[in-house]
Amino acid sequence: MSEHDDPYPHRIVSHLGTLLEERGMTLVELAALTGVTVANLSVLKNGRARAIRFSTLTAVCDALGCRPGDVLGIRPHGTR
Repeated sequence: MSEHDDPYPHRIVSHLGTLLEERGMTLVELAALTGVTVANLSVLKNGRARAIRFSTLTAVCDALGCRPGDVLGIRPHGTR
């Protein structure tokens, strides 16, 4: 199955909410640590981001002590 046949072509998922919860951290605190706006972090956390800058991903990973694969995942084809 190609990505063009997939009824849900955007399959990237964000685990930011889970990571924040595990660390007892808020978006406001993460924003202060990263220099990324709360609004942009909220878009990422809620899965509405259409793109992410590597500099943002790096800052988030540094602040949370994680790797990019901990922040982002991918759903299997055909799932929501």
